[in-house]
Amino acid sequence: MQSVAQAWLVYSMTKSALLLGAVGFASQIPVFLVAPFGGITADRVNRQRLVIATQTCSMILAGILAWLTLSGRVHVWHIFLLAGLLGVVNAFDIPGRQAFLIDMVGKEDLMNAIALNSSMFNGARVVGPAVAGILVARFGEGWCFAANSFSYIAVLIGLLLMKVGSVPRISNRSPMEDIVEGFRWVNRTKIIRSLLFLIGLVSLVGMPYTVLMPVFADKILHGGARGLGILMGATGVGALFGALTLAAKTGIKGLGRWVTITCATLGISLFLFSFSTSFWLSAALLLPCGYSMMLQMACSNTLIQTIVPDHLRGRVMSLYSMMFMGMAPFGAFFGGALANRVGAPMTVRVGGIACVLGAIWFGRALPELRIEARRLIVAQGLAGGEPVQELDAQPVEE
Repeated sequence: MQSVAQAWLVYSMTKSALLLGAVGFASQIPVFLVAPFGGITADRVNRQRLVIATQTCSMILAGILAWLTLSGRVHVWHIFLLAGLLGVVNAFDIPGRQAFLIDMVGKEDLMNAIALNSSMFNGARVVGPAVAGILVARFGEGWCFAANSFSYIAVLIGLLLMKVGSVPRISNRSPMEDIVEGFRWVNRTKIIRSLLFLIGLVSLVGMPYTVLMPVFADKILHGGARGLGILMGATGVGALFGALTLAAKTGIKGLGRWVTITCATLGISLFLFSFSTSFWLSAALLLPCGYSMMLQMACSNTLIQTIVPDHLRGRVMSLYSMMFMGMAPFGAFFGGALANRVGAPMTVRVGGIACVLGAIWFGRALPELRIEARRLIVAQGLAGGEPVQELDAQPVEE
C-alpha cells in the first residue's frame, strides 16, 4: 500500500516521470551501498534481534510519512529523505531476514520456506495495491502510510513470540576482511556469479516498469489512482501464482532451466505490454510479468541459499540484495530519465528485449553451471542421494 501511495503522491505533486524514477533511486540506492555491512552484521549478530530492530525502524519511518502527509506538511524532499532512510534500513533487513529463514526451518525445508515467504509477500501485493487505489482516491495517501505503520505492530509481536536458536557467529577478523571474503567466494563461484548477474540485469532493465506504472495508469491507460492499484495488483496476482508454483515443487531439480525460461517470459511479456493501449489487456499482460519475475527471483534465491556455506550466508545474501534491490535504483533512475525523453512504452520495450538476451546467455551457460552447482551441493552435504541432474532435466556427465 505504501509503495503505491508514495508513487502516486510523488506523481500527483510533480507530474514528472523523472522524479518518479528519482524517488525509486533514493529508496533503493542505500541497499547497493550499505548491503555488504548488513550482510556481515547478519553473519555476526543474532538474526532475530536484527530483524526486530529493522522492522521497528521501518514502522517509525512509515509513521513519520503518515504524519507529514495527513497534516499537509509533506514536500517532495521529505519523501526523498524518508525513502533514503528506509533504504538504509532495508540494507540490513533483507540479508538478515533472508539468512534468518534457515535458522527458522533448517536446510531440509528451505526451498518451501522461501516459496511460502514469497507467497505471503505477494499475497500482500495482490490486496495492498487494490486497497491503496481505493483509499488514495477516497481519503488520500496519508491513510495508506498510517495503515502501513500500524501493521508493523503485528509483525513485531510475531517476531517476539518466536523461539529460534539464532546465535551470533564469532569472527576474529575485521569486518572489512569478512566482507572481502564474501566477495571473493562469489567471484570464484561461477554459478552464484551468473545467477547474481542475471538478477542484476533484470533489476536494472526489467523492474523499471513498476516505477513507470503511474505514467501508464494516467497518461496511456487513463485509469487514475484506482487503475494504478488494479495494475499493480495484477502484477501481484501473477507473482503470487509464481510463488505457489515454487511451493508445490519438491527438490531443486530443474530450477536452473526455470530461471532461464522465466527470464525470457518476463522479457516477452514486457515487450507486449509496452504496445498495449487497452487497460484490461495491459492488466492481463502484467500477470505473466509478475509470475515470471517472482519465479526467477525465488528460484535464484533457493539455488544460492542451497549452495552457499552457512558461515557466508549473510554476506552472500547481501550481494543478492545488492543485485535484486541495489541495481533497481539505477534502473529506476535511468528508466525515468529515458522515459522522459523517449516515452515510457519505449523504455519498457528496451528492457524486455534485454531480459530475453540475458535469458539466452544464461541458458547457453547452464550445462557448465549445472556441473559446478552439483559439486558444491555435494560438498555442502545437501545432495541427499538425489540424481546428479538436480538443476536441470538433462543428464550430466562429470
